[in-house]
Amino acid sequence: MMTNLIADFIHYLEVERGLALNSRTSYAQDLKAFETWLEDQKLTTVPQDRAVIQAFLGEQTSLKAASSVSRMVSTLRKFYNYLAREDVITQNPMSLIASPKKAQHLPATLSTAEVDRLMAAPDVSKPLGLRDRAIFELMYATGLRVSELVNLQLDQLHLALNLMQVTGKGDKQRMLPVSPPAVSWVNRYLTEARPQLVKADDPGTVFVNFHGHKLTRQGIWKNLKAYLLQLGIKKNVTPHTLRHSFATHLLENGADLRIVQELLGHSDISTTQIYTHLSNQKLVSVYHKTHPRG
Repeated sequence: MMTNLIADFIHYLEVERGLALNSRTSYAQDLKAFETWLEDQKLTTVPQDRAVIQAFLGEQTSLKAASSVSRMVSTLRKFYNYLAREDVITQNPMSLIASPKKAQHLPATLSTAEVDRLMAAPDVSKPLGLRDRAIFELMYATGLRVSELVNLQLDQLHLALNLMQVTGKGDKQRMLPVSPPAVSWVNRYLTEARPQLVKADDPGTVFVNFHGHKLTRQGIWKNLKAYLLQLGIKKNVTPHTLRHSFATHLLENGADLRIVQELLGHSDISTTQIYTHLSNQKLVSVYHKTHPRG
């Protein structure tokens, strides 16, 4: 029964909520863990007793990080809300369970000097190096999510207008300005490198690998790690770090938080506000370094 209910819920997330595959996979993994635990407890129906849910979450707390438990609570809350709406359950135990407070981890960022070093690292005399330079320039110039970058199609680029169209989470569309340097490097990649990489069956995606196929998120991460190792940058950097750096540097230079929210494609400004903490940290650091009595 649980298996069918989970499948119905995931289908609902896809069809009615329009959630991306990665999000649906996360929900499915959480609910599979819940289902496995119920089987271990010899429970065959959806529990409506708060004590059962709390016992499961208590065990999860001893096994997983606080952020993972918080996500599990969120998953169960959405799942039970769906079950209540479909009249599968008569009472919702999740309405009596509070979400744990999630520790706020500030994302790693690169300094502007480190960004400059990263941009200069690829060997642009080679097709793959020129591709990587264009990728890094575009991600830092626009704050793209890596998933948005790997799915970027040629017809989404409007480089003559210094613009590009992006499909974000929940298939939401947004138009982003692209800086002249990024436009220049992407144009160089498109004219000089991409024709050497694509095959007869051109996938139509902007950034392709050595075999002419669409790049993966893992592929971009692997390439980035190689450049960081080459540069001796030991921060915990991922492709998402360029997005964090983009937002942080905008705010440090006076950009309005609402504008940054729109550029990043955040539906809730509270998600964007984490970058104000980073900006404030920089402000405090500068104060202590420069004020006579700081």
